Amino acid sequence: MYNLIGAGIIVIGAGFGLGQIGGKAMEGIARQPEAAGKIQTAMIIVAALLEGLAFGALILGK
Repeated sequence: MYNLIGAGIIVIGAGFGLGQIGGKAMEGIARQPEAAGKIQTAMIIVAALLEGLAFGALILGK
């Protein structure tokens, strides 16, 4: 029972984090369009690390 609650919290947290990353990256690109490539690269790296952390937490919580 508690495993399912923990898994739900992990998924909600990861979704919130990915939304924040995407939103802030779009704000940064809107302010400095010439830096779009660097911002996108950093965004993808951070998003991949966040997803990896979420999957790891789900596996350990199982």
